[in-house]
Amino acid sequence: MKVAFVGLGVMGYPMAGHLQSAGHDVCVYNRSPAKVERWLADYAGRSAATPAQAASGAEIVFACVGNDDDVRAVVLGEEGMAKGLTAGALLVDHTTTSAALARELSAALSEQGIQFLDAPVSGGQAGAENGTLTIMAGGEIDAFQRALPVMDCYARCARRLGDAGSGQLAKMVNQICIAGVVQGLAEGLAFAERAGLDGAAVIEVISQGAAQSWQMENRYETMLAGNYEHGFAVDWMRKDLAIVLEEASRLNLALPVAELVNGFYGEVQAMGGGRWDTSSLLVRMQQS
Repeated sequence: MKVAFVGLGVMGYPMAGHLQSAGHDVCVYNRSPAKVERWLADYAGRSAATPAQAASGAEIVFACVGNDDDVRAVVLGEEGMAKGLTAGALLVDHTTTSAALARELSAALSEQGIQFLDAPVSGGQAGAENGTLTIMAGGEIDAFQRALPVMDCYARCARRLGDAGSGQLAKMVNQICIAGVVQGLAEGLAFAERAGLDGAAVIEVISQGAAQSWQMENRYETMLAGNYEHGFAVDWMRKDLAIVLEEASRLNLALPVAELVNGFYGEVQAMGGGRWDTSSLLVRMQQS
């Protein structure tokens, strides 16, 4: 299939690579030309000078960029994908954004006869590299069914959860849950350290019971080693939690844990840890 991928960050780079490796004809665009050149050297696909040019002639276009403003620019900007897409095409946005933006894009593109899916992902850089991402999608059923065989190139689970915006709302649920779990893990490890316990030995035991989680299994070793130069950055988690809290306010719903952990991540940023993995919540506790 002739497809395009816009955004070659830590997630988009391997995702686009999986598409090319699976035999699709992939054209990529990224604001940084150096990443494009490196991707072309790794995967031998094609590139374009603008998002519009990348989207031209593509059956499905995928995007994975930074935030609402970035998505709006690469889709609706002067050289955005909407200028290159033709009626019958499908745009799949893997960026984590507000649900309001997803609905806005769906309405705008439908006027051109273009289908849209908001399809944020979970699984981090490792999931993107290993092709084991989880995808939460919102949009028309036929659009999802059309995209699913292609997204399977880098996903182990993909589910449509409703109309446009539903994927983003599900991703908010994901981030709410992660925030509480990571803070709980940080508190547990800090407690173990202060109590004089062997943190690794404790985790080995409790990970076999009800306390087990993905964060525990995949992050406890790096947390104990003080290694946070990997994974999902604090800056991005704060961006996501800001979206969560704004949506919660609209829903008139209090999220005290998410709000508290968001503030803790602010403290990590103030310590210079904006690019650290989200598990770096332990650092602020160790320094208390």
